[in-house]
This record gives sequence, C-alpha cells and structure tokens, in this order.
Amino acid sequence: MVFFFFFDNENKSNDKQIELHYLSNSISYGVDKIEGKEFFDSHGKLEKQETKDDSQNEFKESEFKQLISEKIRKTIYGEKYSNIVFLAGAGASVVGENLKYGKTVRMIADDIFEKLHDIDELYTLEKLAKMCRYKDGDILDSVESESSGISKLDKSFNLEDFLSTLFHYRPYVSENDKERFNNTVQKILELIKENTNYSYDSRVLKHGALLKFLSDLSGKDGNKFSVITTNYDVLIEEAAAENNFVIFDGFNFTPLPKFDSNMFEWNLVKEVQNVNTREVEYKDKTFNLVKIHGSLTWEKQDNGDIVRKNKDNITETDKMVMIFPSSDKFAQSYQEPYFELFTKFQELIKRPNTLLISSGFSFADDHISKMITQALKNNSSLRLLVTDFNIDPNRQWDKDEKQYIEITEDKSQYNKNWGELVHLMDEGYPISFLKAAMNSDLVDYLSGRYLNDEH
Repeated sequence: MVFFFFFDNENKSNDKQIELHYLSNSISYGVDKIEGKEFFDSHGKLEKQETKDDSQNEFKESEFKQLISEKIRKTIYGEKYSNIVFLAGAGASVVGENLKYGKTVRMIADDIFEKLHDIDELYTLEKLAKMCRYKDGDILDSVESESSGISKLDKSFNLEDFLSTLFHYRPYVSENDKERFNNTVQKILELIKENTNYSYDSRVLKHGALLKFLSDLSGKDGNKFSVITTNYDVLIEEAAAENNFVIFDGFNFTPLPKFDSNMFEWNLVKEVQNVNTREVEYKDKTFNLVKIHGSLTWEKQDNGDIVRKNKDNITETDKMVMIFPSSDKFAQSYQEPYFELFTKFQELIKRPNTLLISSGFSFADDHISKMITQALKNNSSLRLLVTDFNIDPNRQWDKDEKQYIEITEDKSQYNKNWGELVHLMDEGYPISFLKAAMNSDLVDYLSGRYLNDEH
C-alpha cells in the first residue's frame, strides 16, 4: 500500500500532517491537519499564481472544494450509467455530535454495559463474559476504571465477537441459570433495537435530498435506482414518504405486506391515452430499497411468513427480522429473507454500466466487502465512489502527539478490506474516495454545488 502524497524535495515538509479528502489512482487532495489552512495535492502545496496583491495568492477552501467537485462530477457524469446503486452503512445515520442518530457499535456496547449494571435481576456483561469464557471474563479497562472509580469496558471489547460467543454458549447454560440468562440476552437485543431506532427529521437529516439527487441522476422511463442499507432504522422510508417516493422493498402491497423478493422486479406504469399506440408512462420517484440486515419493521410470523408492520408493534425479540451484530452474520445471510436480499444486491452490482456510491460503510463487514471487490474484478463497467467521514482509516490521529500513526496489517484495528480497495485502485480499477458525510456535505459534492461557489 502506497502513501498518498508524493512531494518533491523542495515541497516536502516533515511537520505536515495531511488529512486525505479525495483519493484516486491519478491524484489525491488533502488538508494540513494541524493548521487546517493549507491545501495539498499529490505533488505538494496548492498555491495560486503570483498576483500583484499578495493577499490574493492564498489558496482558499472554496477553490479546494471546487477541485474535488470537478473530479466527482467527472465520476458521476463522465459515463452514461444505466444502473445507480447507493450503499448506506451505519455512518449514513450519523449527525455530527448529535447522539440521537448513528450510534456506533462501540456506543451501543457501552450503553448495554451500563444498563445491565442497573438491573439486579439480569447478568452483567462481565458475568456473561465469564460464563461463556469470552476473553476469560477480562473485559474491563483496569486503568480507566481505577482512575475514574467507575467500571469501563476495555477498548478491545468487540460486541460482535462477544454476541457470537454468547449465542454459541446458549445451549450449554445450566437449568438454574437459563431463565436469567435468556432474560439478559433478550434485554441486550432490546437495547440494540432501542439504540438503532431513529425518527426522520429533515432539519438535520439529508436523506430526502439524497433521494432527489439519485432520482434525477437515474432519469425516467422506469430506470429505478437502488438503495442498499445495512441499517435497521426506517430513516430512508420516512424520508421517502415525506418526499412522495414509492418504495419497492421486497414486500407486496397488501394491507399486511408480506415479503416477496419478486417485487423488486416490478415497476409502476399507467397507460397513455392514444388511439394508435399502446404506450405506457412510468411513475417517477420510485426506487428499490434492499435492507440486507433486516429492519425494525419486519416480523416473522408463526407460519414462517415475514411481514412488515409498524415498528412499535413488534415487541418480541425472537420474532424480529434483524441480523444482530455478531461474527455469525455471514452464516445468517444464507437464511430467509437475507439470502434473497444479498442475492439482489449481488445482481445489481453485476449489471453493466453501474455506478456504486457508498456512504458511511466502513468495509469492516467481510461478506459485503468481498461481494463488492469481486464485482469490481468481474464487472469492468462497475465504478465505485467510496464516501465517509474518514477515507484513510488505516492511519490513526494521535491528538497528544499531533501526528498520524500508521496502523500495520498485523494490528487488529487494521481494515484489510479498505486496504484491498486502495490496492485495487492502485492497479487501475475505477475506484475513488471522497471525505464527505451523508448528513453534512455529501449531497453538496454529488450535486455539484461547490462548482458554483464564488472564490
């Protein structure tokens, strides 16, 4: 894996800590992390040509964004795409520092840890870890716990690995412990649901603006765009309803909608009144929504049917249709309805002339990441634009030292799938990266707003 910025001897400066804002196989753009006022491309500091007025020589942020916008515009409009796919990960629900939205797996783990401590009738995470021998029960940060006097989870605690170990241990729980154990597991799943249950607010969320952009980009004549999401929340559905979109989410249009994957293939048309021809007009503002990890609104019936209901009417955790965070996500993806949903996603990114845009997806999920990398290798007309708040996850910023620390491949926090994408980009695959957040500046970049900004 190569470093992204290459300076000649004159321009190179050891004290520059550059935060990556755009990356492709032809050029990269970044900002000085410490000062935040100096802008760079792959060759060095960006400067304007000398003018009579020295104050006019300074390269401005608006000009920097314009340079990146030009690259994004070339990606989006440089080809005639017949298939637009948008992949939304957990980061797509994040709203800055607003803790109401987009909680990370770590934040959910901390909440579960604290809540279980408050309920005497249930086991604590520490007790469960000891019972199922996850890290031999050693899950506390001894240094931080001792200094603060409050028990804290160790930074190495991984909720997905823990839940996987816990579920595997479930059949071996003694009869005396079974009721308390099962009640605790149920509470954990309820807390995961609570922590991923958000309500749409157009004042802080930009899902509606994104849907409008994707709709315009896809054009008309029944060319539906597709939104793929790993999120359980219903922000996309609520944004769609607010902006008069029709969703094909794999459920039929009955009073109690039932899962039927064939629904993705349908469209809405009306006959055009013409005596000479039998023409049809396609309904605009329609799209596919593929929720590959399930949804807060899906419930499994006793007869095996999967139905869509109001999220507040689903209370039994064993009937929720959601792939909960665990190391078993891959195995679960072969069950109904996930197999059909993953198959649909795979089929979409195999289509010719496809633009795939990801937002807030970390590529930590091996199953999904491998689908994308394999599609890139086998579909020569697939183009990928990766967007996130950090497009350089294998470098970690040290606040105290005010410098980046490279994360090596042998470290557990190294994102090997992200590293693979960068490697493929270096080999010439059509992959680019943009530092942009769903609910901040992503739509501005995609729509070309910065191209019209005054210098």
